[in-house]
Amino acid sequence: MDEDKALVEYLRRSYTAVDGLWFMIVEEAYGFEQALALDEKIWQILPKIQARKAREVLGITGNSLADLAACFSLKLRADGHDFTVQQQPEGLEFTIHRCAWLELLRASGREHLAEQISGRICPTECRVWCEEFGGEFEFEMPRSMCRGADVCQIVFRRKGGLRSDSQPQSGR
Repeated sequence: MDEDKALVEYLRRSYTAVDGLWFMIVEEAYGFEQALALDEKIWQILPKIQARKAREVLGITGNSLADLAACFSLKLRADGHDFTVQQQPEGLEFTIHRCAWLELLRASGREHLAEQISGRICPTECRVWCEEFGGEFEFEMPRSMCRGADVCQIVFRRKGGLRSDSQPQSGR
């Protein structure tokens, strides 16, 4: 592994370790529901930072679907997800084949909490990403590994373009 890849892996592991340790310490002190509520507040802010940094790194100033695709893809790669993205006439479809966050929950024996955590955190993240790209987008998450699907699916569309038969749900 070259030095740059080692550095990226070190920082990714540190980032996920801090997230997990913080959550478990708050959970121990205040209970699961309070830890989840506080975690949700953090994920109302962190995606703003991530989106703005992705724009800076990639030199993106616009709010197009292509801009959102590039920035959100950078975020997913940085988090360690395996995913594909397809641009469709009506929007973007991200399919996550391997979720790094779900793998961490499994490795720590806490997979039974995945649906509850992802049901609050993933929609919060996606909502903030939509806001950071001009507030012109909305999203849905029709499939989630945390709810038993084989993949997670996140679909971003311009407002008014979501299918009425699908409810926004979690995918992390």
